[in-house]
Amino acid sequence: MNTPPQEWGRGRRFPGRTLLVGCGKLGIKLGERLIADGVEVFAMRRSSAELPAGFSVITDDLRVARRRALPACDSVVITLPPDAEARAEADIYSAALTNLADALPSLPSCVVFVSSTRVLEGCAGAAPLTESDAAAPAGARARSLLEGEVLAAELLCAVTVRPAGIYGPGRDSLIRRVREHAPVDYSRRTNRIHEDDLVGLLHAMLWAETPPALIHAVDREPVLLGEVVTFIADRLGVEPPPRVVPEVGGGTVLDGQLLVDFLGSLRFPSFREGYAQMLGESA
Repeated sequence: MNTPPQEWGRGRRFPGRTLLVGCGKLGIKLGERLIADGVEVFAMRRSSAELPAGFSVITDDLRVARRRALPACDSVVITLPPDAEARAEADIYSAALTNLADALPSLPSCVVFVSSTRVLEGCAGAAPLTESDAAAPAGARARSLLEGEVLAAELLCAVTVRPAGIYGPGRDSLIRRVREHAPVDYSRRTNRIHEDDLVGLLHAMLWAETPPALIHAVDREPVLLGEVVTFIADRLGVEPPPRVVPEVGGGTVLDGQLLVDFLGSLRFPSFREGYAQMLGESA
């Protein structure tokens, strides 16, 4: 799994025509970067609202069978959001990925499926986990994500990116909790990735001749939640939030070495750099 960086061949593949399936906030940022590279970008989503200029929009719902073929694409990035209205989310992944595979006229040379480190939630503990550790989904959401990973690989030969907690501009729930002085489980183990670094990883995956089959998108510092909220409170000049009673703890510790080996560096190697910028921008 941990292929040496020189064997990935980064920079030796042009993404070509790229289809962004789902294309929410993350897809838009990636698409804008690809367009700046000279890549033709198609955005597939249920609504065309709020998409920047330069995107070729395909308004469709992959939960139902498509009636027309998609354009031939060299690359595909799948970021399907959870569906609060779905009775069985696993069925959403099954239908969407099957319909996507049926609608593509040929198999793209690179398909990236964006999952989540949630699939490792059953591995709670202090021992660092790598991409070599088996997934252990505990809840329905995690099980459906893992089923999506498997199906995307079977139908589309997809590689998988598993982000941890994504934060960044507009993803400031933890800052709001500190401002509101909401109780926090200080003992919980956490992992995260700044949105800019996640976009950078997806961009690099599309340019790599042979990207990793599985990579965890996490920064360099797994940390207890209490340390993060204390840092944020200090930056805001407020009292740290109270501890929840009783504290449950739990959570995982994820080793992000493969990501660093692949990218070379992160813009935000820990929560400190990322939240410092967010709080500086919002001050």
